[in-house]
Amino acid sequence: MPMEHVDGNDKGEVKLFALSTCGWCKKTRSLLEELNVEYNYIYVDLLDGEERNEIVEEVKKYNSQLSFPTLVINGEKTIVGFNEDGIREALS
Repeated sequence: MPMEHVDGNDKGEVKLFALSTCGWCKKTRSLLEELNVEYNYIYVDLLDGEERNEIVEEVKKYNSQLSFPTLVINGEKTIVGFNEDGIREALS
C-alpha cells in the first residue's frame, strides 16, 4: 500500500504517518488541507505483514516512540502529535 497523495502547494516533501482511527491524525490532515499543502500520508494500522514492518521501521527513524501522528518534512524536521503552531511555522 503506497502512500496516498494529496495535491496542494509544494512545501517540499511532506509525509504524514497516521492511524485511521486517530482523532489527532485527522486534525493534522485537516490542517494540512486548510494550509493547502501537498503531502503524502499512510495509515499504518491498515498495513500488515512486511509492508507494515517496513513503514514502522521508517517511522522509528523519525520518532522512536512510534506515536501518531508523525509528520516528516523534507526528511529533516519531525513534528510528533498534533502541534498546530509547529506545523504552521514549519510550512509557512
